[in-house]
Amino acid sequence: MNTPEYFVLMAEYNAAMNRNVYQAAATLPHAELTADRKAFFGSILGTLNHLLAGDTIWLKRFAAHPADFPALRVMREVPLPTGGLAHSFGADLAALLTHRQQRDGVISQWAAQIRAEHLALPLEYRSSSGQVYRKDFGAVIAHFFNHQTHHRGQVSTLLTQAGVDIGVTDLLLWVPEQPPCAAAQS
Repeated sequence: MNTPEYFVLMAEYNAAMNRNVYQAAATLPHAELTADRKAFFGSILGTLNHLLAGDTIWLKRFAAHPADFPALRVMREVPLPTGGLAHSFGADLAALLTHRQQRDGVISQWAAQIRAEHLALPLEYRSSSGQVYRKDFGAVIAHFFNHQTHHRGQVSTLLTQAGVDIGVTDLLLWVPEQPPCAAAQS
């Protein structure tokens, strides 16, 4: 399923779900957003910051891919998160939303530029500890989107516990309908 079309679908889904999460989070007072809820990254804002940190780190790595994606050139100017995966992009939802919208725009533009031949080229990158990896690019992109879904699911749970529903989150609703098979028509 690691196809260019799949990554476009995931980018669209990702951006829509992020909009839903941020709209839902905006209904809570700041103290509720920063309350330690015993999640991996503490609070709702802590988890949203983590998502931005992870996305930023991966997009910067993807910007170094041999395909030289035009949409990712802007990421070369973005500094690496100094706080690693717990980096703070801001202490309030409005600050995070600005970064989130920018990242989602880059992700959507980049996904539309991915071609099958790009997926044939491995991604070589350095981890935060300095270890060099050389991985299947399509599998790493799948990890990138899976990571977002995983932590956004945590935020969804935290919001639900705070009494806020973000709505339907099923990717299945984004998967396009297909025409009936010729064999099924007979």
